[in-house]
Amino acid sequence: MKQNRAEINNIVLLIVTVIFAVIVFKFVGLSPKIAIAVFGIAFFFLAFSNTDLALIFLVFSMLLSPELTIAQVPSRSVVVRIDDVLLIAIFLGWLAKTAMNKELGLLKHTPLNSLMVAYIAVCIITTLLGIMRSDINPPKSFFYIIKYIEYFLLYFMVTNNIKDKKQVNTFMACFMITAFIVCIYALLTVGKFGRATAPFEGAEGEPNTLGGYLMFMLAVFGGIFLHTSSRRWQIAIALIAPLMVITLLETLSRGSYLAFIFMYLVLIIFTRRRKIIIIGALVLGIVILPLTLPKVMKGVTKRVTYTFSGRIKYKTVGHEVALDKSAASRIENWKNVIQKLRKYPFFGYGVTGVGLVDIQYPRVLGETGIIGFLIFIWLLIRILSLSSHNLSLANDELSQGITFGFLAGFIGLLIHSFSANTFIIVRIMEPFWFMTAIVAVLPNLEMVQLTQ
Repeated sequence: MKQNRAEINNIVLLIVTVIFAVIVFKFVGLSPKIAIAVFGIAFFFLAFSNTDLALIFLVFSMLLSPELTIAQVPSRSVVVRIDDVLLIAIFLGWLAKTAMNKELGLLKHTPLNSLMVAYIAVCIITTLLGIMRSDINPPKSFFYIIKYIEYFLLYFMVTNNIKDKKQVNTFMACFMITAFIVCIYALLTVGKFGRATAPFEGAEGEPNTLGGYLMFMLAVFGGIFLHTSSRRWQIAIALIAPLMVITLLETLSRGSYLAFIFMYLVLIIFTRRRKIIIIGALVLGIVILPLTLPKVMKGVTKRVTYTFSGRIKYKTVGHEVALDKSAASRIENWKNVIQKLRKYPFFGYGVTGVGLVDIQYPRVLGETGIIGFLIFIWLLIRILSLSSHNLSLANDELSQGITFGFLAGFIGLLIHSFSANTFIIVRIMEPFWFMTAIVAVLPNLEMVQLTQ
């Protein structure tokens, strides 16, 4: 009875907070800075009173947050997303809560903590060196570093607030509802914007971002589907997965297609359960999609073949390969960064110091040098090792499904990073670090469950 009453109170609190936020942003007419401040204060108190509820709201806000322009720096506007404010407000509310209740503890130890701190430290040091050399714009670099710190704060906060499997189930349901809303929005607006994009991005949105997000969440849901015996989960995933695949196709993102292929291969090769089902789903999709969605598949085929129809040619394995401008720019990014790195090989040029680089790996190399690049790669390897180790420890269906799906999705993101700055993109990284935190604590939750 008390538990039901608490859940009702949580729902009421969430509804009141959402209504308050809508009133502030839509009807009161406050300036963006004042509205953001009011919004932040509201969610500070929400996080202080109920951190779990605040995190649920955060899950929805990751893909469903508008942007507000609050300042202008040279060559760009400074925009703040609602989830930025929400994340910081929740973190501060959580800190205040832990300060008043010492039993909660501050930071739970995980194998990733030290590498996260080391990477942020390198970013700060290299950027300070770049500022001293007048190579970079300090305000622009500052906002990027803050974004990196936010990702890690999200990880720390989630690892310290997940106490049982029921929370994990709730979070996964929220992720699924969010993905459904995102897909419906993207499919309804694809005719208006030309390619599928995430909410609030409009015609200027980046379909590659939506593609990376969909690929990752498809992997997580796929992992759950392969391991769960819950009919509810199986039916929900079986209904939403085709919708997500169609939306992914509508992004026309070649990098996301490639990432999806690698992700799906991981699911097929390494799954020990329902292998026939996942292979059958692939065959069925290959047969049915061209018949039911000929226009979409024609666009996909045209987009993929366009890659090799450009005038820019490169020699590889003794043959010349023609690439379109977009694909060729990725190769030029590598060339330019390696050439620039000769001047500052160990610490690079600082965050944003190498200009526009559309690939994750050369960007990290150019910004933080060899030292920062090695720490970044070490962090990626540690995530891969952690998820693989936790998969071997998983005993229940939920832990196995989430961890296996996360592992496949993570490998997909590593491939996606060859075509985008995947590990700094907000709409991909916030769900990613939230899921990383869940995977990191799942073995502890199983131990707690066994001792109860």
